[in-house]
Amino acid sequence: MTELPDVGTLLQRMGEDLIALLDREQRTDPAVVGIHTGGAWIAEQLRDRFLPDSPLGSLDIAFYRDDFSQIGLQPGVRPSELPFSVEGRHLVLVDDVLMTGRTIRAALNELFDYGRPASVTLVTLVDLESRELPIRADILGVSLALPRGQRIKLTGPEPLRLTLNPIAES
Repeated sequence: MTELPDVGTLLQRMGEDLIALLDREQRTDPAVVGIHTGGAWIAEQLRDRFLPDSPLGSLDIAFYRDDFSQIGLQPGVRPSELPFSVEGRHLVLVDDVLMTGRTIRAALNELFDYGRPASVTLVTLVDLESRELPIRADILGVSLALPRGQRIKLTGPEPLRLTLNPIAES
């Protein structure tokens, strides 16, 4: 069985790395945006612990997915909430698991519908290195290779925990 890392430990290191990157790149007054659902949980914790003065928003990218016409509207779709202007702002985009890159592509498409940010820093808890699009995280918690037939899921919001689950066979 694959040993899964502690989310709290990963968040501490990610937050420290994020502060260092924002300082190094002189990205002042960032807004933090989490992708529903797990990315929003992580974004809130990172913002609360490391960027308490930054506004917090969330995206539900359901309508921006490139497979929307095939899978249709999924239950539990929420409106995106960006209570700040995206135009010219430094954004910290947060997701829980980076795999193919398609979720991030959809999130970027949605963000650009709100305006043109000055920059987007991508933060992700887990990278499964199964890319279909050329997207990589600027701040990363951990890279994992999963056993065949397994998937990883972030559960939460309290406590945040990574779980390994079998993929349902069709």
